Amino acid sequence: SDLDAYLRMAREFGARRALDIGCGTGVFALMLADAGIDVVGLDPAGASLDVARAKPGAGRVRWILGDATDLPPLSADLATMTANVAQAIADPGAWHATLRGAHGALRPGGRLVFETRDPARRAWESWTREQSYVRADVPGVGAVESWHEVTAVDGPLVSFRTTYVFASDGEVLTSDSTLRFREREEVVTDLADHGYALEDVRDAPDRPGREFVFVARRP
Repeated sequence: SDLDAYLRMAREFGARRALDIGCGTGVFALMLADAGIDVVGLDPAGASLDVARAKPGAGRVRWILGDATDLPPLSADLATMTANVAQAIADPGAWHATLRGAHGALRPGGRLVFETRDPARRAWESWTREQSYVRADVPGVGAVESWHEVTAVDGPLVSFRTTYVFASDGEVLTSDSTLRFREREEVVTDLADHGYALEDVRDAPDRPGREFVFVARRP
């Protein structure tokens, strides 16, 4: 549902060319391509792009390995960072470089859209095994259990471990991540410093009142 909301915004803004920053395995980039939009999918993880390139319709997307500092001129109408992408850019230098890179990739009047959780809601307090446990049946894989556990909180940085257990063979995989929880005014200032005009701050449809969706325009 969160990606559907981004797709609706792409249509709302009449986007014909889009850049999906942190595209991962290409789910949203392919949704955009299905809507007839010319898409560039960007991600620093080669393994994720390998998965994306193997999906049906992947040939309609231009996949680039790297971050927003590695982009050629694009003149995009829309740049997106969905899900945790903006918060996963935890290093301040990398965050500012991403904002600069996205700005350079947009045409005048193009928009950058991304989401970030409101730190005042302290979402990480619910990242316990008991509160985050999910069991899903994955086609071709079988039942998979997963949950989150916080490993450290250091100011705006929250580190956590996600555990996956595969019922088919009992294999256990873990993934460690760190997110930066930025205050709304901090994001507003950062956007202004990099030449964006803040157009709107919306509620994330899947987390109303808990997560901001920023819409910023390159003048």
